Amino acid sequence: MKRILMPTILLAVAGLTLAGLGACTPTVRVEVAPITVYAKLDANVRLQLDEDVKALIQKNPNLF
Repeated sequence: MKRILMPTILLAVAGLTLAGLGACTPTVRVEVAPITVYAKLDANVRLQLDEDVKALIQKNPNLF
């Protein structure tokens, strides 16, 4: 009877150990700082962007 009981106990201990290790999953937390972009636009760039936006709205009137 001792020969049958020992492998069963070892198997039970191994199963509990694996179950315990499987329950411990690491948590990863990543913090990302916001990116700030400063852009100085001159009048020419502003006019070009304004024209591009007007053309885009004319092509896609349901955009907004």
